[in-house]
Amino acid sequence: MHFEKPEEGWEIYSSAQDADGKCICTVVAPAQNMCNRDPRSRQLRQLMEKVQNISQSMEVLDLRTYRDLQYVRNTESLMKVVDGKLKVASENPRSLNPKGFQELKDKVTQLLPLLPVLEQYKTDAKMILRLREEVRNLSLVLMAIQEEMGAYDYEELRQRVLLLETRLHSCMQKLGCGKLTGVSNPITVRASGSRFGSWMTDTMIPSSDNRVWSMDGYFKGRRVLEYRTMNDFMKGQNFVQHLLPHPWAGTGHVVYNGSLYYNKYQSNIIIKYHFRSRSVLVQRSLSGAGYNNTFPYSWGGSSDIDLMADENGLWAVYTTIPNAGNIVISRLEPQSLEVLQTWDTGFPKRSAGESFMICGTLYVTNSHLAGAKIYFAYYTNTSSYEYTDIPFHNQYSHISMMDYNPRERVLYTWNNGHQVLYNVTLFQVIKTSGD
Repeated sequence: MHFEKPEEGWEIYSSAQDADGKCICTVVAPAQNMCNRDPRSRQLRQLMEKVQNISQSMEVLDLRTYRDLQYVRNTESLMKVVDGKLKVASENPRSLNPKGFQELKDKVTQLLPLLPVLEQYKTDAKMILRLREEVRNLSLVLMAIQEEMGAYDYEELRQRVLLLETRLHSCMQKLGCGKLTGVSNPITVRASGSRFGSWMTDTMIPSSDNRVWSMDGYFKGRRVLEYRTMNDFMKGQNFVQHLLPHPWAGTGHVVYNGSLYYNKYQSNIIIKYHFRSRSVLVQRSLSGAGYNNTFPYSWGGSSDIDLMADENGLWAVYTTIPNAGNIVISRLEPQSLEVLQTWDTGFPKRSAGESFMICGTLYVTNSHLAGAKIYFAYYTNTSSYEYTDIPFHNQYSHISMMDYNPRERVLYTWNNGHQVLYNVTLFQVIKTSGD
């Protein structure tokens, strides 16, 4: 689904996604002091549609929880069967030889950790019922508004939306890593700045930091704008300015645990700049890495060194002359910027439009222009790769930055002067102890 920018007099409260990232719902409502008995029947119909989207999300979450609950119930039955056999063997040791007895006992021990998982899914199933009831209540409120066309308690509605978002994100955080299988339609958050740039929120998990940072341009920039919240960024208000002591190159910046990591202009030096103290904590050369448009992405823009973060930590994506221009991945230690481990993907960097990390896997697009798709995946956990075919809509036809945020499970992109989000679908496999 695709959400356009709200009409005048309306504002977006929040966006929420279900636990495995299969859909996203954006909730909008009239801005304060805009409703005083103003008959906006069309806008009310649109708001009703948004509530229906939330209901659909609840249904997806409900179905998935039911599926997972069936799984753990099956596991529970298996455990009871094995446990019963163990009790029989314990009561009559002669019925089982020592080796078989030990194997059966080991199997039961392996199954015991699944008990708290079962209890958690039972709790989640109850929470789904509460969420569905909450949505029904919200629908009734909106139906009453539609009938009366009068003023209503703006703050109460806002608090209900925030509560729904919190509960949805609580579900989302209970699931771990997975393999990328799909990208949603783009969600345009704002149109600002030049054709090239970078914007981001903190990628550290967990984090309560809601600030948004924007860095316009790729060449010799030093000005970083810091917004208090995403809503402030959308409106272009409530921001402060950081003037970096050293200019940046490219758009491959990342904010991780309150610090900005970026490539210093005309060098392969990585700088860690701490926002609170407004100071450089550390800087270090990325040995052998090309810079100054030696090995950029296909769009150029001094994009030689791309810094990013995922569930596994901080990464640098670049290339060197010895690697013949192929993409190199290095995992970095966030405090010292020391390289912990490096992989050679074998994929030519100049043929890549952009790249991003999810769960230790590097995903590479084949172009920065219209018609681009996610074409290549390199798995650092197995040092293996595969070619993929995951399409996404490049709405404004020139992507100069694409990074994944593991805290929010979305892709941040800068597309031809537009700041755009993509929701992602991750395929997760629950393995049993026998796998």
